[in-house]
Amino acid sequence: MGPRLLIKDVLLGERTTNVLIAGNRFADLAAPRDAAADEVIEAEGMAILPPFYNTHTHAAMTLLRGYADDMPLDVWLQEYIWPREDKLTADDIYEGSRLAIREMIRSGSVFFNDMYFEIGMTARAVEQMGVRACLGITLMDAHPMALRQEKEAFLRGWQDPTGGRISLAVAPHAIYTAGTETLRYARELARRSGVRLHIHLSETLQEVEDCLRDHGMRPVPYLDSLGLLGPDVVAAHCIHLDDDEIALLARRGVTVSHCPCSNLKLGSGLFRYDRMIASGVRVTLGTDGCSSNNNLDMREEMKFAALLAKYQAGPATLPAAEVLRWATRNGAETFGIDAGEIAAGRLADAILVDLSSERFQPRYNLVSDWVYAADSSCVDTVICDGRILMRGRELMV
Repeated sequence: MGPRLLIKDVLLGERTTNVLIAGNRFADLAAPRDAAADEVIEAEGMAILPPFYNTHTHAAMTLLRGYADDMPLDVWLQEYIWPREDKLTADDIYEGSRLAIREMIRSGSVFFNDMYFEIGMTARAVEQMGVRACLGITLMDAHPMALRQEKEAFLRGWQDPTGGRISLAVAPHAIYTAGTETLRYARELARRSGVRLHIHLSETLQEVEDCLRDHGMRPVPYLDSLGLLGPDVVAAHCIHLDDDEIALLARRGVTVSHCPCSNLKLGSGLFRYDRMIASGVRVTLGTDGCSSNNNLDMREEMKFAALLAKYQAGPATLPAAEVLRWATRNGAETFGIDAGEIAAGRLADAILVDLSSERFQPRYNLVSDWVYAADSSCVDTVICDGRILMRGRELMV
């Protein structure tokens, strides 16, 4: 069963209780205070909440934080980011990923869906630091055939060194960097390997206009014509969609990863909250990379998403409990992780927040305070897969 961790006198919802973790799962949410345990956390004055699942980022881009700010996406990518990325070594990506994971843990995230290069180095960082990740094998037309073959061999030979915390995805970058042949190859590789697909989609108006010019259709029906849409697909951004495209994503079961801070900073446009919610599309939250956000704080994404929704569609749109679900349970479910809520039998992923912070006073509503008032400094303890990664704001990994 594994080691037993007892969290004493913690606020769960509206009641104070004792939470027992056995191995990597929640065993008892109303355990006796003297329950046998190998380790005890005295949690009086703290609340237990689900942690965050960041469904779109580029972890090692922590190394490019602040490097090229305040410019349009195409200029930013082509003239600054891509040339600098070409100079990054495998060791650079390892160190950048470690830096990102430290930042994510400190702000309450235990999972990230990555799209980058040298994913073996990112996997090493994930293994060492105890979090969860889905690591995308990035495909672009610009990559030589030898590199494509190397990536396919990596996927074929993959064995998760963590026993379940790391999965892989095939990640064609976007329709403007991965042409029709590359997209078809990505589809076949992902489906043959039984892994997810992860792609940027309709992030800018220019992307839509170019797709109409080159293919005679908008990006979503274009991907659908190639057989790329399905419940195994995570599409990041999805800003410039019409009603028919949103309905098509819903029918195909595609998950959308919304990145409000990055979309605002790059001036990409506004997410269509009302239509997305009404359509039934599963929406999750992501930070994007540090070069376009410029941090990995998922709590900020919750607040920005909720406020933007209210600005566009009225103050009752996307209430606190729903946007928290986007950031937690929806993300976990998308990646087949049996977590995202504090419930007996679920995987033991959790955070403890310090209720003594001024940000939680006078605490009429804990969820509202967490979404609208708190910040990452309120996160005291982070637990992933039953293991304490941070305690008393001190990293344990």
